[in-house]
Amino acid sequence: MLNRTQISTLVVAAALVGAMTVSRADETYIPLISKGFQHQFWQAVKLGAEQEAQKLSVKISFEGPETEAMVDKQIDMLSADLAKHPKAIGFAALDSKAAIPLLKKAQSEHIPVIAFDSGVDSDIPLTTCTTDNIAAAGVAADKMAELIGDSGEVALVVHDQTSRTGIDRRDGFLNEMKAKHPNVKIISVQYGGGDQLKSTEITKAILGANPNLKGIFGANEGSIIGVLHGVKESKKKLVVIGYDSGKEQIDAIKSGEEAGAITQNPIGIGACVVESAVKALKGEKLPKTIDTGFFWYDKSNVSDPKIGAVLYN
Repeated sequence: MLNRTQISTLVVAAALVGAMTVSRADETYIPLISKGFQHQFWQAVKLGAEQEAQKLSVKISFEGPETEAMVDKQIDMLSADLAKHPKAIGFAALDSKAAIPLLKKAQSEHIPVIAFDSGVDSDIPLTTCTTDNIAAAGVAADKMAELIGDSGEVALVVHDQTSRTGIDRRDGFLNEMKAKHPNVKIISVQYGGGDQLKSTEITKAILGANPNLKGIFGANEGSIIGVLHGVKESKKKLVVIGYDSGKEQIDAIKSGEEAGAITQNPIGIGACVVESAVKALKGEKLPKTIDTGFFWYDKSNVSDPKIGAVLYN
């Protein structure tokens, strides 16, 4: 038989376990599902989200499919996270339409949805934390035109034609060229799924078929690394412009292999998702889009501390 002291100890222990259980039940859990996990860009977004989650005392998870071509796997991840009944959810869509039925389910269960990097064709997300990709790609087009003498043939290697980032970067570049640089001819737009190896082969094929090509624009980290490899293997001299950062791309800019690139603010994007989700849970109104900013960087400013703050290795 237990004595009075032992009983008291058990009662206190049970109370502590109960308190911990309530704490876990009440804990604000916000899963974030990205477009991928293999690029350093997504690791930087994850870092920003984790830093903000710690600051706001909420729990997050961060996951994405192995490649940015795995739309079905991303949908499965979204379905699995919704089944956990999170307080809110962050989602970067690989396909701007495919996830809408599940996002409607989230809406019906009063789970706030915050889109990031790449939005969806729906008003379900309360906001989208993203770069103004149309404007950023327009800057890339202007830089390309300037560097090739405002005339000649140019090609694009884009990650996809289903996500908002793929669509907006492609169209932002094409529309800026058409509007302001009519003597620059776009001879090819190819899609490599953000995969370096596939983008390398695409680049070599473009270069082989177009001996007069003056420049190539790679529309995300995987695309531009593939472009750099393809150009190097083909031993061609032309203007290469990229998007995002990462050590290989930064080194290529410093060496002159790449003319320059657009950098987003990935840490800022991650922080924005978590901050916006917490605001939504407090009932605060959010703007439909939160522009997290972008910068052009090249050999002249790649070492500038202001640029360094938004680059990642």
